[in-house]
Amino acid sequence: MCAFLTLTLAATALTACASIENGYYENGQSAPPPATSPVTTTTEPTTPPSSVPPQSSEETTSSPEVSQVPESVSHVSDAVEELVTKGNWDYSTLSNEGDGWGQGTRFDDLNRPKSAVRFNESYSLYNAKAIDLTEDKVITLTFDQGYENGFTGMILDTLKDKGVKATFFLTGDYARRQPELIQRMIDEGHTIGSHSWSHYSMPEISIEEMQSEIMTLHEYVLENYGVCMTLFRPGKGEYSELSLAVTADFGYTSVFWSFAYADWDTDNQPDPTASLEKLVERLHPGAIYLLHSVSETNATILGDFIDRALAEGYTFK
Repeated sequence: MCAFLTLTLAATALTACASIENGYYENGQSAPPPATSPVTTTTEPTTPPSSVPPQSSEETTSSPEVSQVPESVSHVSDAVEELVTKGNWDYSTLSNEGDGWGQGTRFDDLNRPKSAVRFNESYSLYNAKAIDLTEDKVITLTFDQGYENGFTGMILDTLKDKGVKATFFLTGDYARRQPELIQRMIDEGHTIGSHSWSHYSMPEISIEEMQSEIMTLHEYVLENYGVCMTLFRPGKGEYSELSLAVTADFGYTSVFWSFAYADWDTDNQPDPTASLEKLVERLHPGAIYLLHSVSETNATILGDFIDRALAEGYTFK
């Protein structure tokens, strides 16, 4: 079950995801569909707390259908049980000094960014990582979905053609505006993660606002897409010891990256040939690649990058 925990002064919320009845959706991925007819939920999306900016009427999109729901689950709320538990940390003892993540330019003999390895050593107790610590030649491909720029469909086409799965980190705005693309991600077996409701810098907001940023999007995606997310990437890649602890208390893994490059400026896109070589040059075991789906360059070179990585013996998680 996906357990929501009531927020109180003496308790923090922790959300654990598991399969709902026969499969439904688990851990952000599509499970095998049961042999039942789809059921459409008409539940209104969760109203954002007061700390989240209101949405204008022109931004509102209709909620997509929740498909592949087992017969015994007529509504997402039927699969939610309330539970109260105490958090793992005393927040008053944790630093909220902000830091912005970047993988750095120094590498070990496996071509891994040394700072990513150190990040895991420092923050794994908060269920946070910037790399998968393995010597196996595996890659996790991730995309940040802040807004739609017309290239996500092309990216999904390439992933489907190559038989590769990826993780898509959604903001609240993207979750509301792009139901068809998100449903396609789910239907084609990709993982859905949280990029927070408003893309705020987590260290710059209060604990209550951090909790709201996580749970508002969590509940919205569960209600509207049937996905119980477990992966979180903080807005702007900014974090603190406190924000990582708050995120972990909701049962989320904070996923940073061991490769990223300047691909996000739609008015100044990097050269495709040089970008492809950069992506290939930085291949390393346990890599977590961050790409932005707004990038025309990324959409153009993705297929060639996958082919080059496979040719060098890498597999995609």
